Amino acid sequence: MYVLSGKNIVLGVTAGIAAYKSAFLVRLLVKSGANVKVVMTPSAKEFVTPLTLSTLSKNEVFSSFTNEEDENAQWNNHVELALWANLFIVAPATANTLSKMAAGTCDNLLLAVYLSAKCQVYYAPAMDLDMYKHPSTKETFKKLESFGNIQIPAAHGELASGLVGQGRMAEPEEIISFLEKNLLKKLPLRGKRFLVTAGPTYEAIDPVRFIGNHSSGKMGFAIAEAAADLGAEVTLISGPVSLSVEHSMVELISVTSAKEMYEATHHRFDDCDVAILSAAVADYRPAEISSEKIKKKEGTLVLNLEKTQDILASLGEAKKGQLLVGFALETQNELDNAKTKLKKKNLDLIVLNSLRDKGAGFKTDTNKVTLITKDNKVIPFPVKTKKEVATDILKQILDQIHA
Repeated sequence: MYVLSGKNIVLGVTAGIAAYKSAFLVRLLVKSGANVKVVMTPSAKEFVTPLTLSTLSKNEVFSSFTNEEDENAQWNNHVELALWANLFIVAPATANTLSKMAAGTCDNLLLAVYLSAKCQVYYAPAMDLDMYKHPSTKETFKKLESFGNIQIPAAHGELASGLVGQGRMAEPEEIISFLEKNLLKKLPLRGKRFLVTAGPTYEAIDPVRFIGNHSSGKMGFAIAEAAADLGAEVTLISGPVSLSVEHSMVELISVTSAKEMYEATHHRFDDCDVAILSAAVADYRPAEISSEKIKKKEGTLVLNLEKTQDILASLGEAKKGQLLVGFALETQNELDNAKTKLKKKNLDLIVLNSLRDKGAGFKTDTNKVTLITKDNKVIPFPVKTKKEVATDILKQILDQIHA
């Protein structure tokens, strides 16, 4: 699922027979889009080879502070590894390693990385039945929980000793499912429905020609994916663009004209919690569309244009508790025009950018925006990537949702 995609994960592998499952776990984490680095205890190499795990993770496997075979090699920096990680998972986690984690013992690289980690730590116990039930193990679990570490519960089943009971490490698929569910429930936009518009509209003149603009859709697509990364269910309505969406939480609806975008947006508006209209919708369209290609003639060609329906204003009139965000692309009197648009169209937030700002506008990977809230709070930002701008916009939306 998408929640693991792009995450930097350090996987700690300790010396238990369940270490063979770590190879399958690495494969599933990589398949989920995660970047994986493996740290092993020295004894874990007796159960699964570093070569196997490095091949599957596509990264070097670490098991000691130095490379003993190369006296000129740099040391393996445990702090650097710990800070790189978004998640730290110990699987399998033996009774020996867990007791050291609880006590703060630091006698190998894996434990040094654990003690330096600032990210969320998960561990999947793997031990025999009596070890799992031992009072000292229960105390270890309590202490690790007090540190904020999260246990991925051991399963009931046949153990290495031949006994049947609790202590079997969760299967790799179960670990992935546990991680996804745990991460998903923490996302701040979980359960929220977003409606986002993006790109240009094309207004037909004849079967060949159209009136359009230079919008690439990059800003709207960045907003849609950023909202989905925070847990929202997103409907993205886009005009003609060359972009695609691979996020499982984003539904893409493709339209061409302003009329089609108006209809699609109104069809979905009642069901959303937040609507962000970043599309560059045409203000005018040809009053008549020729059914045949217009032939070139001497002199000029005159087109009669009529206004398109104002999608943003109509949603401002129709909204019933939704948070409505608009965009203002200006070339003069930017701030005043944006404030007027904010009030006139009954918006909760407007995103202002100017074609005069270097790094802003159409077809670029960057943007420079100023956010203006309903109570006229002005929040300027420097030039940033459109992904970063999307994050800034969503942070402001979250603040307004929870205000």
